Amino acid sequence: MKTTINFLVLLLVSIFCICSTLNADLNVIPHPQSVTEGKGFFNINETTSIVATPGAEMLAKYLAELIRPATGYKLSVRSNNIEVMPQNSIYLQLYRNKGRNNPEAYTLKVTPESILIIASDLQGIFYGIQTVRQLLPAEIESKQKIENFRWSVPSVEIKDFPRFQWRGMHLDVCRHMFPVEFIKQYIDVMAMYKLNTFHWHLTEDQGWRIEIKKYPKLAEIASKRDSTPIPADRSKSDGKPYGGYYTQEQVKEIVAYAADRFITVVPEIEMPGHSVAALTAYPELGCTGGPYKVRTTWGVEEDVYCAGNEQTFEFLENVMNEVLELFPSRVIHIGGDECPKTRWHECPKCQKRMKDNNLPDEHALQSYFITRMEKYLNSKGRVIIGWDEILEGGLAPNAMVMSWRGTEGGLAAARQNHYVVMSPNSHCYFDHYQSKDQSKEPPAIGGFLPLDKVYSYNPVPDELTAKQRKYIKGVQANLWTEYIPTVEQAQYMAYPRELALAEVAWTAENLKSYQRFLNTLKTELKRLDLLKVNYRNPFEN
Repeated sequence: MKTTINFLVLLLVSIFCICSTLNADLNVIPHPQSVTEGKGFFNINETTSIVATPGAEMLAKYLAELIRPATGYKLSVRSNNIEVMPQNSIYLQLYRNKGRNNPEAYTLKVTPESILIIASDLQGIFYGIQTVRQLLPAEIESKQKIENFRWSVPSVEIKDFPRFQWRGMHLDVCRHMFPVEFIKQYIDVMAMYKLNTFHWHLTEDQGWRIEIKKYPKLAEIASKRDSTPIPADRSKSDGKPYGGYYTQEQVKEIVAYAADRFITVVPEIEMPGHSVAALTAYPELGCTGGPYKVRTTWGVEEDVYCAGNEQTFEFLENVMNEVLELFPSRVIHIGGDECPKTRWHECPKCQKRMKDNNLPDEHALQSYFITRMEKYLNSKGRVIIGWDEILEGGLAPNAMVMSWRGTEGGLAAARQNHYVVMSPNSHCYFDHYQSKDQSKEPPAIGGFLPLDKVYSYNPVPDELTAKQRKYIKGVQANLWTEYIPTVEQAQYMAYPRELALAEVAWTAENLKSYQRFLNTLKTELKRLDLLKVNYRNPFEN
């Protein structure tokens, strides 16, 4: 009897190890929450059909177009509710209002006869498609037809959903601007790895990058600077004028493109600091009245919006009116970071504002500023998020906090029952070096953030109670571009660290495995090659 029990235990352990090995070899980033391996493969061929529940037709067409270039197959696409899966088909099945609360969740069932993606929302169907995409050979990304190739998807059942609601990537276009086509590619890669929030940093001391029709000088003056620091030696300037902005038509194009990929674009309009470009165009909004000059060096500028001037709030409300027309995002980023109080301390208008509102100090004045803008945006049906400095002087009533100076700001906000996006510079600042040997890397702002450190991050601090942890909305990585002047370098800094972030944001903490991630990454780097995306190869040095 004892021998039989021991045999059964060994057999179960062996089966578990085999299953674990199979799961470890599943080429999907981020790794799904539940995986059951099957036998055999589903082979896509020229007679494969795509069937979609009514309402999911656009995603069926999207999948057909995704498959077409590399395979050469013009797969038939039809809309239908079916009871029995037809042979050699891919079925996108929407189950609306069936008790599934997470619109991003999906179930994927692959057998040798068919592929079935089930979800309660189009977003879940989209993520199921991304998983099928990764289960296919990386060659599916080829823009040229590949002859005599087997397009096989392994048999598997996956039940999947994200760990966090906010899975973000940020891009600063103020220090260096990037073409619309690059931003679309940036969004495409985000979507492939199931990230859903694009934080677009649009205004800064060094340049204002969004057209505001009521204030044309923002495009004419605030978008231009006389020169830029040289990345390799920040103490020197290149002496070359630099400028540009995105028209409202371009913004609409990017927002719509992202929406088609289930990505929300969150604009950031900085206030009250990081505003000297706007002050250069409209000097009456500053404490001294100027003259001001769009900043040609990096760092923090002491000139900020005047908090005692009613024109400041009129200007920002009018700017926001146009921003809200362009961005349907419920959340609007208002910055709030690195605002020196020197000018406010010396400004009669600011001091009067403090006296009239019984504000004890300039930190409280900043809280007044943020709270006032929050009330305005709340009245428009929007919610603000700001960097963790908005905690200083008192947090605005409904504000979300993006914690970047470590995790302390996030902890404080969650303890006050405010939603938090964790984005600490220790683990989420992709402008930091990727190697300790900086001579082998392009110039960067400093720091050291290797791939494994990004992957190791757990956005939910142990110090929080179970109730407080519910306020951790998600995680985001930031790509500040002071030292990133080109598309190629932006890609090099973003990838593959973004893939590690994707798994932090989606996969349950207890299911993460860095070794499995690295094994999968080898396939994904080939995929990035085919997509013509530059990256730092972590396997070469």
